[in-house]
Amino acid sequence: MEQRFLKSVLGVYVAAFVIFLYGPFIVLTILSFQQGPDGGPQFPIIEWSTYWYQQLFGLTPPSRIAPLPFGDALIRSLILSMMTMVVSTVLGVMSAQAFRRKFKGSSVVFYLIVLGMMVPGVLTGLGTSLLANNVIGIERHWYTTAFATHVSYTFPFAFLVMLAILNRFDASVEEAAWSLGVDPWTTFRKITFPLIFPGVLSAMLFAFTLSLDEFPRTLFASGRDQTLPLAIYGTFSVEIHPNIFAFGVLTTLFSFALLSVYGILMGLSVRRARRQAMQEDIA
Repeated sequence: MEQRFLKSVLGVYVAAFVIFLYGPFIVLTILSFQQGPDGGPQFPIIEWSTYWYQQLFGLTPPSRIAPLPFGDALIRSLILSMMTMVVSTVLGVMSAQAFRRKFKGSSVVFYLIVLGMMVPGVLTGLGTSLLANNVIGIERHWYTTAFATHVSYTFPFAFLVMLAILNRFDASVEEAAWSLGVDPWTTFRKITFPLIFPGVLSAMLFAFTLSLDEFPRTLFASGRDQTLPLAIYGTFSVEIHPNIFAFGVLTTLFSFALLSVYGILMGLSVRRARRQAMQEDIA
């Protein structure tokens, strides 16, 4: 009886958490179908319409509400996120690989790496801005100073993911390759990397999504060119229209699509690893 009651309580808690987690997205989706161009962000819905989605793609006649200025900002954010993803993942794999063996000062290095995710983003962005302007004497840009702050923030996440993966890695497969005369680089490329590839995908996804959504560090370090979060904030600070909700729905669907691609790649990677293991058992 107590166990059944506990399961019911946990079920209610999980349901409430899911509603709290996805409730804002549901409200945002409903408001994105408000009538346009006169309908605003209020309930009840005046009339269901896809006007605001059409406006995003320039398919509506001109009105008093200008289209969202998100084109260039979106491209900058995607490029910045891709750059951050590549650099942070490479650094994460390399540093986690180094931590497989104990070395002098490893504890200090570990905390220095993790510090990047603990320092408040506003302080990091402001410090980077002051360093660039007053010390180094360079102009702030999204592809230089903002990129550096994004890497310093996402690199620790990629490092921790890869550290967890490599801590569970069976080193005997590498030792077997070395005993057969295979050099370390070929061993890593042919044996180690395929086995840790699911973790690499996770690190890439972490770095990309964190960079795409990053606001406080970018606010001070990006210079005059806005990224997507800054453009959204600037739009909200002037006036709110349902076109921003329609854009939010599309970006969320893009995130879900990204997760789907990640799941497919993860499944293929696991299937490939199982196939290789079966072939080794047969041999």
